[in-house]
Amino acid sequence: MVFATESAGSRAHEEIGFIGLGGMGQPMALNLAKAGTRLVVWNRSSARAEPLRAVGARVMESAGEVFRQAKTVIVMLADSLAIDAVLERGMPAFASRVAGHTIVSMSSVAPDYSRGLAADIHAAGGCYVEAPVSGSRKPAETGQLVSLLGGNPETVVKIRPMLAPMCREAVMCGPVGNALLMKLAVNLYVNTMLVGLSEAMHFAERNGLDLNTFKVAIDSGPMACDVTRVKIPKLVERDFAVQAATADAFTSCQLIADAARAAGIASPLLDLSRKLYGESVDLGNGRLDMMSVIQSIEARTTSLAQSCDEANSTARNGGN
Repeated sequence: MVFATESAGSRAHEEIGFIGLGGMGQPMALNLAKAGTRLVVWNRSSARAEPLRAVGARVMESAGEVFRQAKTVIVMLADSLAIDAVLERGMPAFASRVAGHTIVSMSSVAPDYSRGLAADIHAAGGCYVEAPVSGSRKPAETGQLVSLLGGNPETVVKIRPMLAPMCREAVMCGPVGNALLMKLAVNLYVNTMLVGLSEAMHFAERNGLDLNTFKVAIDSGPMACDVTRVKIPKLVERDFAVQAATADAFTSCQLIADAARAAGIASPLLDLSRKLYGESVDLGNGRLDMMSVIQSIEARTTSLAQSCDEANSTARNGGN
């Protein structure tokens, strides 16, 4: 079920917490602040909070201060360990930190982890919504993300208007866990699609085709989309400035693979893509854009050529 997100005006009187100002979190929080949301923010690296201060957000000295100031707190953190640390989960302070609060997790974590976190927050007297987003840094900067929502319908309805400056649409996915499963399904498509695009580009290049003509051919046909229009120029120009990091793509593939195995589902394309992203990470590309996966394919071509040369050399020497 798809909902267009609503105006932010109704929440102008309420301060909203935002924790996690990384590559995605910072532009998302900036869009909130610029839209008039009264934000209180915290980030482990304080320098990341300065652009928020410049647009009127209040910068806190600790995560605990954010919870003391705001009853609704968005977390956009790297992984489950970071979320647990911010919430002090598993420690005596956890209950007092989350009681009476609505925690909105926009992080990409395992569905089972999210279900367990929701149960703990509810038991402590808080509310929880999972709201992972589909999109990378560019749509984060322009407020064009798509939010996938999981949780109690009444709670979801209350937080939906808050998402409007960050997300052009919000998709209700059902109970907690389903939104993250939906995010994994979407990422499975995106991750394998971009490996396929990289391989096609590599094929064209090694066959001596003009890469700008390849771009025109894709842009003129049924495969054209916003993703190809952004990613093909990066491949043509060998521009691996990060929009979505290779290490994050690899982690995403691992989360998908884990969920697939837990459900007894085969994922052949995903498994190969995971290997290729992992090989790109091993090449030192972890914090480069995920299109650096083309270097994994190029390395395999080089290895194949070397194997062929060795086989030909052995044949010429009579197998000796």
